[in-house]
Amino acid sequence: MSFEIQDFEREVLERSRTVPVLVDFWAAWCGPCRMLGPVLERLAGQANGRWVLAKVDTDRHQQAASRYGIRSIPNVKLFVDGRVVNEFTGALPESAVVQWLNRALPDPLSKEVEQAETLLRGGKQLEGQALLEQVLQKDATNEHARVLLAGTYLENAPEKALELVQGIEEDSRHFGMVDAIRTFAGLTMKLEHLDSLAEAPVKVLYIKALHALGRYDYDEALARFIEVIRGERLYDDDGARKACVAIFKVLGEDHETTQKYRREFSSALYS
Repeated sequence: MSFEIQDFEREVLERSRTVPVLVDFWAAWCGPCRMLGPVLERLAGQANGRWVLAKVDTDRHQQAASRYGIRSIPNVKLFVDGRVVNEFTGALPESAVVQWLNRALPDPLSKEVEQAETLLRGGKQLEGQALLEQVLQKDATNEHARVLLAGTYLENAPEKALELVQGIEEDSRHFGMVDAIRTFAGLTMKLEHLDSLAEAPVKVLYIKALHALGRYDYDEALARFIEVIRGERLYDDDGARKACVAIFKVLGEDHETTQKYRREFSSALYS
């Protein structure tokens, strides 16, 4: 839905407390505005009420334009709960606008995802998985839910973990965890192809680390990987360092195993 506003306070600020409002600051004389406007209107029509579009003519609403520091147009601001949470300037192509919206819009299922994350942290994996599956039935594109669910499959189904994070790339705010999941899953799957590893003095240690990882003994895996770093840092394309970083990321910085090995890992890297 899109509309040219009459009352900024009511139609943007107050309304944004119930639904995100995307405000297009524009003017009739602005060429780039005429390019961007139809893109935003088309996307608003496809949004199914997840957000609404408000068009603000800066010539007619000079006070609002001044209030929000509009110096060049088109200027697009996303209002949530009465305040600006994200924005961009200029006539972006539709694909770039879609990417921006995916990053900027609040997650309507965030409370359910947070509840699932709490269950997982509390050791209630089956309950957490079930709730995440329900979230993905409602929104199969929910990246946070996909990443959390992938993490639960790293230990016994790495292929499924990789499938869940497929297509989530660097423009996602979850990419750090996705990268760790991909590394972790790839390492686990190396156990099926040990003969492909290069011959080297650290090979036996590296294989022991992979076996420890395969049986989810993270203490043993980290200890062995750190030994490999000390012996031959770049073995298997710097695999031991990547493995340690991935394990730390998957476990979380507050996990006792991460805290136990973080300093030793740093020492091995820079000694």
